[in-house]
Amino acid sequence: LMPQACTLPAGGAAHQLLVRARYSDGTDRDVTALAVYSSLNDSVATVSKRGLVTTHDPGETFILARFGTFAVVAQVISVPDREPPWPAGLTPANFIDQAIFTKLRRLRIAPSDVCDDATFVRRVYLDILGVLPTIDETRAFLADRRPDKRARLIDALLERPEFPELWASKWADWLRIESKKLGLKGVQLYYGWLRDQIARGVPVDRIVRTLLTASGGNFHEPAVNFYLVEDKPTLMAENVAQVFLGIRIQCAQCHNHPFERWTMNDYYSFGAFFAQIGRKRGQDPRETIIFNRGSGEVQHKLTRQAMRPKFLGGAVPQIPPGADRRAVLADWLTSPENPWFAKNIVNRVWAHFFGRGIIDPPDDVRVSNPPSHPALLDELARRFVASGYDMRQLVREICNSRTYQLASTTNASNAADDRNFSHARVRRLSAEVLLDAISEVTGVPEKFAGLPLGARAVQVADAHTGSYFLTTFGRPARQSACTCERRSEPTLSQVLHLINGETIWRKLRSDSGRLARWLAAKRTSDAIVRDLYLAALCREPTADELKIALDHIAGSKTPRQGLEDVLWALLNSQEFVFNH
Repeated sequence: LMPQACTLPAGGAAHQLLVRARYSDGTDRDVTALAVYSSLNDSVATVSKRGLVTTHDPGETFILARFGTFAVVAQVISVPDREPPWPAGLTPANFIDQAIFTKLRRLRIAPSDVCDDATFVRRVYLDILGVLPTIDETRAFLADRRPDKRARLIDALLERPEFPELWASKWADWLRIESKKLGLKGVQLYYGWLRDQIARGVPVDRIVRTLLTASGGNFHEPAVNFYLVEDKPTLMAENVAQVFLGIRIQCAQCHNHPFERWTMNDYYSFGAFFAQIGRKRGQDPRETIIFNRGSGEVQHKLTRQAMRPKFLGGAVPQIPPGADRRAVLADWLTSPENPWFAKNIVNRVWAHFFGRGIIDPPDDVRVSNPPSHPALLDELARRFVASGYDMRQLVREICNSRTYQLASTTNASNAADDRNFSHARVRRLSAEVLLDAISEVTGVPEKFAGLPLGARAVQVADAHTGSYFLTTFGRPARQSACTCERRSEPTLSQVLHLINGETIWRKLRSDSGRLARWLAAKRTSDAIVRDLYLAALCREPTADELKIALDHIAGSKTPRQGLEDVLWALLNSQEFVFNH
């Protein structure tokens, strides 16, 4: 499809695309009139049946052309007639900014300004650790005058124990850690192993290789639990492709995809890597032992032919009879030459910090869902491999970028931009992080079954252990490897629960909570309101906010009642519920 990329004026500019087909006998043919076209964003540009592109609103889209069983895309950028002013003093801090800012200039979009310190400290604590900074931590950061204080803070946060806990929770979603399949003991061992691997800085490729080649009893070798989530080779192959490569091959179970590359042969050949997994009970009847049986095949659903193991989009490896096919798969999957593995991991991490992936959703890699910044994704993956698959180094590079530190407040040129990272995306806190934040601000911990009082929701290993709050706010049941199972969009039930649900009211009225302790210490209402704002929003109240709060407290029956109302209002504010 030619050209692969073009930039046109917005509002009616036209450009003819050309499609050529190269055949296996070496011939080359113009098939422009025979291809089928579609635009991924009709508001930016549309395309006729003959491949004529017409621009509309400013922005970016991709034109998909299909011919036979093949599909390709070309980028179309529709630009406004004038370039907006660039924020004064905003220069790239690293290679991430260079890639992002270069494209923004091409789109004639100006990024937002860099966020202030109060916004940054709240954002980076929530994103790296999943917790709010304490009042003292916020004050210390805001008072720090060193020019490199943000980089110093990022380095410090990466060494704290909350970092592996947050990422173990995210991996638990992807790997579907839940007790109905694994049992409570299996869940605790598996989750604890993941947390320990991340805490010790074990490279991601080694973690994945350990999971893929795991053998033994799931009580003695926690990584073995990876194979207890599914027992069918093809379903296991689906999970591996989606979690570790970001590829959804499910549709190819029954038919060749009409305009994606995966066929039924690909599906069943990939499933063949898991055909020889054996399962038996251990001495403890609750324990399952996984081993290589050395025999067993996967049959094609239509032809009933036994399929040889084949890498997705790659070769058919030569595997000696009886050898563990999973080890061969692990070598290929975690290889630096694998075209998807490193990109998938860095894209998932990027999506965590920005609210959307460079490929979005992160686990849906396909021709018709192209990356917004392909060169940046390649460079992130290259550096990730060069670092030895170091998660902390990847997070460090992302968080030190000006792109990550941009404000969420938009300007006239970037208000409609939702895919080029020209401003911070406003993101609702995840169910676990939000519940932990409410507990921290009120000073009243939550009690979870099987965990001591004071344990955080992020530390809950089992998807079936939790509360009404976690379910209401979208914590997944981990029945699917799809990232879509975790829901982050606001709902009416969430709003009602925050307004008058048990969670907040019980904590507000607790005699052991923060408000009760501060009042017992004879602190003034002025001092308490200031500290409530620092605890919840990581900033001092404005003069108007402070006056409104103090007037309300003075007009209440008791100071405590007025302060409860103020804290209730803070916990229900968008500024608290969202990371911005």
